[in-house]
Order: sequence, then C-alpha cells, then structure tokens
Amino acid sequence: MIELSIAGGIAEIVLNAPQKLNSLNEEALAELDKAYDDAAAAAGRGEVRALLLRGEGRAFCAGRDIAGVTPESDDAQAYLGGLVEPLLKKMAAFPAPTFAAAHGACLGVGLGLLLATDVVYVAENAKFGSPFAKLGATLDSGGHWYFTERLGMHRTLDLIYTAELMSGSEAVAQGLFSRAMPEESLLSTTREIVERVATGATGAFVASKELVAHIRDQRLGLWASMAEENSEQARLCKTDDYAEGFRAFQEKRAPVFKG
Repeated sequence: MIELSIAGGIAEIVLNAPQKLNSLNEEALAELDKAYDDAAAAAGRGEVRALLLRGEGRAFCAGRDIAGVTPESDDAQAYLGGLVEPLLKKMAAFPAPTFAAAHGACLGVGLGLLLATDVVYVAENAKFGSPFAKLGATLDSGGHWYFTERLGMHRTLDLIYTAELMSGSEAVAQGLFSRAMPEESLLSTTREIVERVATGATGAFVASKELVAHIRDQRLGLWASMAEENSEQARLCKTDDYAEGFRAFQEKRAPVFKG
C-alpha cells in the first residue's frame, strides 16, 4: 500500500489503500519505514532534494488499522514504541526538506506522520484532532507535545476531552500547520512548491531544519541561536552552492544550485 517514486530530485511517498482510508497496520508501517530509508539513501547520492508525502482516496490517513485487533491481544507499546516512534524520528531527521499534502481524515498515527514532516499544507475541509475519548484511549504519535507546543494547554485538553475535530482552515489559523487551501488545488499547489524547493540550496535548507529543531528542543535564547546561525553560515560559505548564490546575486541572474 506504500508507493515510492523518485523523479526530478523529488521523492514522492504515497499511502495507497483508499478502501480503508490509508489506515496503517504493522505491515504498512514497515513498508513506510523502508520507503523513507530508500528515499534517504537516494538523498545521500544526490538524487533526492525534497520529499512529498500524500494519501490516495478520500483521506490522508485515518490512523491505525485495527482490523483483526482485539483489546485483549493488543500490544499498544509494541505498535507505538516499536514501530511508530522509530518511523517518526526517521521522518523528522530526513536529510532534505519534507512536505505533506493532507486532505480528509488525518487522525492518530496519520496525524503523527504530518507532525513529523517539515511543512504541511492541508485542505480547508480536512479533519484533525483527537477522537480517542470515544475509544477509551488517548492521543498518540507525539500529539500531546505538538498540540501543547503549537495550540497551548487549554486548547489541547479541550480537543482531547471533547473529541471534537478541527478543520484544515482552523488548524492553520491556530498554528498547527502551515497553509490551508481548497482540496481541488492542494496537490497541484504543493507539487509546484516542492519542485521549486528541490532546485534550491538543499544544504542550506537542511542546516535551517536542524537549527530550528535544535532551537525548539534545547529552548535556545536569541544570542545562543544567533551563535549557532553564525557557525552554520561559516560552514555553508565554503560550499559550492553558497559561491553560486553569491555570484548569481552579484551578476543579477538566477542561481543554479546543485544541492
């Protein structure tokens, strides 16, 4: 159900089980993990400079596929800690800019996939939240951390207690994701942006990605953040892309970055 294609410097990973709203069982998670490994290896060879994640059908991903799972036999720790968490860490550390186009239901582990992606564009009518109050369970896949970080404690607990869902427009307005747009233009617009980013200075983008994550995780202040920026700029100024961008600016032409 997981498809990976690579062309024009872009890896596109597709969740393709529309008959079950792209919900993920253990086998599908293993396939998705391998797709990210393969795409990362291609990035290491210079073949991938951006990645797009999307879902086929009526939804991005409705969460875990619980077909055949019983409460008595379920091992949530093995599923979440053994499969989901390592995948999300791998996604967050992907060595190139990552994007997702999300529509329809985006719940549970499906929501986690989006939260582990650098930039997420959503359909205005997409659905996000924590429906687990109806299941006697709780939000997973890092949802508590991301919701608290981006929405605040009160909104987070409101969503968890009530199991009410946000639309894509609401999720963007409240700071959860980057942009909302009509569903009919979501994929084409996202692809246009990903194609543009894939021709950019990939090394500089990855440096910014790592800086942002470090500032967030270490709670760095202004001057500590600035010191890290200075260090990264000093490293980047020795790269071919930096030289190309510098010369292109001086010569008043468009740069041609090699990534």
